[in-house]
Amino acid sequence: MGSLAAVFFDMDGLLVDTEPIWTVAEHEAAARLGGEFTPEMKRAMIGHGIDTAVPLMVSMLGRPSSDVPATERFLLRRSAELFRESGVIIPQPGAVELLAVLREQGVPVALVSSSFRDLMDPVLGVIGRDLFAATVAGDEVSRRKPDPEPYLAAARMLGVDPRRCVVLEDSPSGARAGVAAGCATILVPSMPDLLDRAAVHPSSVPPVVPPEAGSSGVGPSDGASADTGELLPVGLAAIVASLHDVTLDLLDDLLSARPLGT
Repeated sequence: MGSLAAVFFDMDGLLVDTEPIWTVAEHEAAARLGGEFTPEMKRAMIGHGIDTAVPLMVSMLGRPSSDVPATERFLLRRSAELFRESGVIIPQPGAVELLAVLREQGVPVALVSSSFRDLMDPVLGVIGRDLFAATVAGDEVSRRKPDPEPYLAAARMLGVDPRRCVVLEDSPSGARAGVAAGCATILVPSMPDLLDRAAVHPSSVPPVVPPEAGSSGVGPSDGASADTGELLPVGLAAIVASLHDVTLDLLDDLLSARPLGT
């Protein structure tokens, strides 16, 4: 695998389809505040750690910021309960196959998430702890995504240069963390309309869409992702529709196209 040092997987929405689990807890949290959890709230919160996602939800519900701490505690407790229910943690399409290929090729893999350890552990129990050479949970760093600290921490744990690592993310917020860490970052949108509406010419978008030189991707001129108002980060290596599209050749090609000094 030449220059590829490691691959870093996001967890929620990228490795496993846990967003429906989070959504159940988020609906319950909104109801406790006397409101209704909406798709707009989901789009605004996706990819954020609980410390930034909950203030967004509370604000969109028109509630005071004093409601944030109790809502955070409820979401953490309720989500931990739901994550431990039998059969609820489901790998995303292509995830298990990609992990198997990377293991066969001897490429180290790290799981890097904004979710806390109490939520990561049930996922590792389903997917397999032995598939990951390192794991970084959201409560084990001082700054969570979109800050690059989680990915830089993973690189340090593995003793690798982040510039020779690939990050796989499903949200613009998480992708910003990967880009800021200096990793070649691939966006695999967990919300289908992000990829559909990001294309300038939807009918001609190939499975892998590398950004134009000097642009933030293939999105609108302002780089905004669909409906969220979030910007696609400048420097994305590629956007793909599924983990099935992430191949060893693609990973090598992306790294080969990057000068070591960038």
